[in-house]
Amino acid sequence: MAGPDTTTTDDGNDLAGLEAGLDALDTRRPTAPPLAQTLREKVLPPLTAVTLVLALWQALISFHIVDDPAKLPSPRAVGDVVVTAWLEGELLGYIWTSVSRGLLGFGLALLIATPLGLLVARVRLVRAAIGPILSGLQTLPSVAWVPPAVIWLGLNNSMMYAVILLGAVPSIAGGLVSGVDQVPPLFLRAGRTMGATGLKGTWHIVLPAALPGYVAGLKQGWAFSWRSLMAAEIIASFPDLGVGLGRLLENGRNASDMAMVFEAIGLILVVGITIDLLVFSPLERRVLRSRGLLLKD
Repeated sequence: MAGPDTTTTDDGNDLAGLEAGLDALDTRRPTAPPLAQTLREKVLPPLTAVTLVLALWQALISFHIVDDPAKLPSPRAVGDVVVTAWLEGELLGYIWTSVSRGLLGFGLALLIATPLGLLVARVRLVRAAIGPILSGLQTLPSVAWVPPAVIWLGLNNSMMYAVILLGAVPSIAGGLVSGVDQVPPLFLRAGRTMGATGLKGTWHIVLPAALPGYVAGLKQGWAFSWRSLMAAEIIASFPDLGVGLGRLLENGRNASDMAMVFEAIGLILVVGITIDLLVFSPLERRVLRSRGLLLKD
């Protein structure tokens, strides 16, 4: 009689141990990677890529493949222009003029696109009427909105914000619509069962479940905001608007100063990439990780 009892006890212990192990896996929280690993996996690859681009650029100059500085200045010449702008106290002004406009315009686009996206996603008649328009607007180049915005609003900051809104709102709203479409119907039925209907269901069920698509739309919306702003600054010239990065690029073209042109291009890239890396990419990873969609950073 002892034999069967011992076997049953052993099996119970094995099952309990297995369940405890699975519970430990479920409750384990990701730990921050060591600094050396972060530098090796996150910082070193882009630095290596930038170094290779600069080396290739310098090689074109050193081996006289491109001999005309008016067409392709050396990396050192561009660096000198950046340093001069910094020492003269103008560099941060260029950056802040564009960044402040871009962030404010993106914030306004967010306030407009979020309820619009929810409306399109949840009301069939509105989707049939507006959905194709949102998709079409995403394919329209941002620069196309600059001439009518100038005619309607004049050469001022309102024109800049209008161009940003027209470029960013369709992308943010479209991302939210895509996210809502991917919400499992079971979530909605469970929410209705618990009394989460109307605005309450939207806030507690629909929006949290649609976050992956929504965050993707935010990321794309920022890219469209930045591109739209640069197009507006390049085309619209007025003293009261100040000198942003787009205007700096156009000033370099008008002066046939390729070092200034490359300075502006570099700053536009650095600002756009920095905001994406510091804000939108971490937000996207956090949302995906919280849903078990990101196995490894």
